Amino acid sequence: VQLVESGGGLVQAGGSLRLSCTASGFTITSNFMAWYRQVPLKQRELVAKISSGGGVTDYADSVKGRFTISRDNGKNTVYLQMNSLKVEDTAVYYCNVPYPSRPWGQGTQVTVSS
Repeated sequence: VQLVESGGGLVQAGGSLRLSCTASGFTITSNFMAWYRQVPLKQRELVAKISSGGGVTDYADSVKGRFTISRDNGKNTVYLQMNSLKVEDTAVYYCNVPYPSRPWGQGTQVTVSS
C-alpha cells in the first residue's frame, strides 16, 4: 500500500499549482479521499476531502474558493488544484483516506514566496 504525492514546487504568491496523488496496493474507488498539509511543529491539517464518486467535496475555510479537489478513479489518483496561492499555504501536502488512514506518503513540498 503506497500513496505518492507529486506536483509541488516553488511558486510566487498569486500563482497556481496542481498536486497529484496516486495510490497503489489498494483502490481508491470506494473511499473518501482527502488532502492534508503540515508545517513544522504543527499538527497535520485537513485541507479538502472528496466523496468516493466525486460528487461531494468539503474544504477548510482557509482554502475555500481557491483550491479544488478532484479524482480520477480509473487512474487511482486524486488531485488538488491550488489557485491564488498565499505565503501561508506553504507546507508539505499529503493525501490519504480520511478513515481509516493508510500509511502516509512522503508528501510534496509547496513553497509560496511573497
